[in-house]
Amino acid sequence: MTPRVLISDKLSPLAEKVFTGRGIEVDVKVGLEKAELADIIEDYDGLAVRSATKASEKIIAGADRLKVIGRAGIGVDNIDIAAATARGIIVMNTPFGNSITTAEHAISLMLALARQIPAANASTQAGKWEKSAFMGVEVTAKTLGIIGCGNIGSIVAERALGLKMKVVAFDPFLSPERALELGVEKVELDDLFKRSDFISLHTPLTDKTRNIIDAKALNMMQKDVRIINCARGGLIVEEALKAALDAGHVAGAALDVFAEEPAKENSLFGMPNVICTPHLGAATTEAQENVAVQVAEQMADYLLTGAITNAINFPSISAEEAPRLKPYVKLAEQLGSFAGQLTESGLKEVRLEYAGEIADLNTKALSSAALAGVLRPILQEVNMVSAPAMAKERGIGIEETTRGQEGAYESYMRLTLVTERQERSVAGTVFSDGKPRIIQVKGINMEAELGANMLYTTNADKPGFIGALGMLFGEAHVNVATFNLGRDEPGGNAIALIETDAPITDEVLAQVRVLPHVVQASRLSF
Repeated sequence: MTPRVLISDKLSPLAEKVFTGRGIEVDVKVGLEKAELADIIEDYDGLAVRSATKASEKIIAGADRLKVIGRAGIGVDNIDIAAATARGIIVMNTPFGNSITTAEHAISLMLALARQIPAANASTQAGKWEKSAFMGVEVTAKTLGIIGCGNIGSIVAERALGLKMKVVAFDPFLSPERALELGVEKVELDDLFKRSDFISLHTPLTDKTRNIIDAKALNMMQKDVRIINCARGGLIVEEALKAALDAGHVAGAALDVFAEEPAKENSLFGMPNVICTPHLGAATTEAQENVAVQVAEQMADYLLTGAITNAINFPSISAEEAPRLKPYVKLAEQLGSFAGQLTESGLKEVRLEYAGEIADLNTKALSSAALAGVLRPILQEVNMVSAPAMAKERGIGIEETTRGQEGAYESYMRLTLVTERQERSVAGTVFSDGKPRIIQVKGINMEAELGANMLYTTNADKPGFIGALGMLFGEAHVNVATFNLGRDEPGGNAIALIETDAPITDEVLAQVRVLPHVVQASRLSF
């Protein structure tokens, strides 16, 4: 049967040409209501979207024939990834197609902000000729602080250096070597706030980056700082920014994204020192053509040959390898996520060791899965295919070694993260039941299955810790599913990995951290 694809959002006509040129039937139906899409989705093998179409769980539930959803762009908030995965539907995006366009928009907004161009334009066209009212500032020799120095952030840095600015960058995954190569100075976030004349955001919205610019951060910044956000709404506390603008502490802001979109109303609208655009970061002809062609080519490759590129929910592996690799892919992701969630300082290197049977498998796919797990707590939209490229952009070294069977386990993998401050390793294996297990953390042996909600602690191996933790959990109504312990020697260093029925709250986590003998306590999710 000839594959059939539905294009349900406005894409460049080049996407349709790619599909038809490769013998795939295409229907273009833009602006469908939810019920209309639900009625026809069962007739298609592929669905190509931008951001308007919502591929919800309900839509996916009726997509008996659907094999692939392609997003022309990077964000996949409009696609229910879990529902698609459960139905065996590949979800693809195009993570690098609009990077230059978004970077150029950030630079444009920075220059417009420096010279008050929108306000000066409105005034002049109103016949006022208020030359003295729009005194601007030069960007030459000024310091630009970039929060998030990945693909887009690094392009902004290069353009800013061309404007003879000094660039400082905060990015936990930016290595000193990569910073040197880019010509930027890597700094801590507080230092960036204190030193920057301009601040530009280029980070995804995650639990760690949400409200990264709040009242406390704004108070750290020097007077007359100017802020640009072409990344994601939710990174800035908008009411706090408004207060700082009203107080004259912040000289201006240029925003392409907002906490709520479409932004028909916003407290920042109408302020004379605020420039607003309607999420235009990727809105150029070139960018839209790039992402449309890329998503069409990726979807066609998958439908015709089974090749998988830029998949959010599946690694690049062949159909023959998939059944054997599947449990090891999950193990690799979990080990990476475990280590990544505990890493706060700059990441320099990821070491992956495969021993026994696992060493004979497609370890490149496993390494990609592990890298995705490591990077996702910060970058979120990274997938198993894009993870190696994103690691390379940040100068993170990748080292793989394989060896024969050693020790008590027939097969295992060990992941070690080398940061600017320390090394952290975690090892795991897959038992005969097909379930991944943690078998070692920081050299301490422990057997544990990872669940959705976990608490990880390191503590001195002294009497009283377990009892105190149990009492705290009882008082806070925390129900424990599993409780796993390990130590290096009696009275030495100990670790605990505890699965709970619900996520540990901030309040409970704070109480755990001040218990006697606790060295570290972290909330993990898988």
